[in-house]
Amino acid sequence: MSTEPALMSLVEVASAIAKKRLSSHEVTRSCLNRIAQWQPRLNAFVSIEADAALQAADEADAALARGNRRGTLHGVPLAHKDMYYEAGKVVTCGSKIRRDFVAKTTSTALQRLKDSGSIRLGALQMAEFAYGPTGHNFHHGAVHNPFAFGHITGGSSSGSGAAVAARLSFAALGSDTGGSIRMPAHFCGVTGLKTTYGRISRAGAMPLSQSLDTVGPLARTVEDCALLLGLMAGADLDDPSASTAPVPDYMAATTGSVKGARIGVPSAFYVDDLDSDVARLLDDTIAVLKREGADVVQVELPDQRQLTAACQLVLAVEASAFHKRWLIERPQDYGPQVLMRLQNGLAIPGVLYLEAMRWRGPALAAHIAATANVDAVIAPVAPVAAPTIAESDVGNSPDAESLIQRLTRFTRPINYLGLPSLAIPAGFTARGLPVAMQLIGRSFDEATLLRIGAAFQRATDFHERVPKLGSVR
Repeated sequence: MSTEPALMSLVEVASAIAKKRLSSHEVTRSCLNRIAQWQPRLNAFVSIEADAALQAADEADAALARGNRRGTLHGVPLAHKDMYYEAGKVVTCGSKIRRDFVAKTTSTALQRLKDSGSIRLGALQMAEFAYGPTGHNFHHGAVHNPFAFGHITGGSSSGSGAAVAARLSFAALGSDTGGSIRMPAHFCGVTGLKTTYGRISRAGAMPLSQSLDTVGPLARTVEDCALLLGLMAGADLDDPSASTAPVPDYMAATTGSVKGARIGVPSAFYVDDLDSDVARLLDDTIAVLKREGADVVQVELPDQRQLTAACQLVLAVEASAFHKRWLIERPQDYGPQVLMRLQNGLAIPGVLYLEAMRWRGPALAAHIAATANVDAVIAPVAPVAAPTIAESDVGNSPDAESLIQRLTRFTRPINYLGLPSLAIPAGFTARGLPVAMQLIGRSFDEATLLRIGAAFQRATDFHERVPKLGSVR
């Protein structure tokens, strides 16, 4: 356990506060000190609420002294993606259009973390309206990777990935519509959980695509993600799509062994056209899982290219439908890339959208049949490590659009099928850039992914690597 509070894991720091080994004030001050050091280089925060956070920390300490512990996260300071509404707070959604929008309600996911005792450090940067996979933002500037400042964080949960990696927040809510939790986890060296569609309520979270959006955490460890999932999951009257299925004991799942688990390695697509470092680290990850007792077998999945195309089509239409009024009234207030993507969505025929929606059931059935004999599938999150901010800038690099399509090809199929996927740090390239693998599971079986991922993290230390401010390029 680290002696600097901000470097502890979420589970560790929550326990330390509960046992009064650390005060919430000490922990919050430690985070704020790191934010002051790192924020000028990262651009991870859109707002920092230092005074309010310290006041809330003092109140949490006083309550604990009276024997009034609110919950598991009592006194733990957190920051989240700036798309989760909190009553009375400005929520910009990474945009100019909503730069002065004050929320009247609080999102269910955020409220459940608050009810468990967490306190607010501020709000984290994101891609404009969550519609971008790199971390660029036309209005607020790019978020920078803590391991290499000239490289992307991934998006759209860019601030979440950077803040967790740099140990500015113990965890952060992200959202995953086409890979927006898993890509920042991959590029920034943290753990990210894309939940099953409907596992966590989306009420009070800015929508992007109504049939693809999922809520989930980015954190330092699988155990941290399990804790947060258990607190947030469950039915919600404010979101009819939130599942009423029972919420398992996800923390208990993280203590299980990987022995006997059957893990599938795709025979194609996810293993094609990989950067040499990513290919090496996939082999290394498989070797660790085998050493820990897993049975690793090859699986033949249905054509994933069709799933990627269908996901892109559904996302484009649903995003454009949500933005239609602003596209008519305020097109000049969008960044050029987001405006182009939204306008393209308006041009897609309704017949194609309906065909893509109707195919989801058969596509999921085919996937279930292909993976019937395995507990999870392992694959890279992306075929490359983080590219530079410059080479992925659509406005200035002629190859940026093709690069972005390559970055997202391994994440979109899972969103289309509505399945859970856990991104876990799996090592570093020769240049010191993080790489993650994703474990893809069955619907509402996050517990199995958490069990396998936690076992992998007990056998490795990639998730414990902390970027050093003075040595970052």
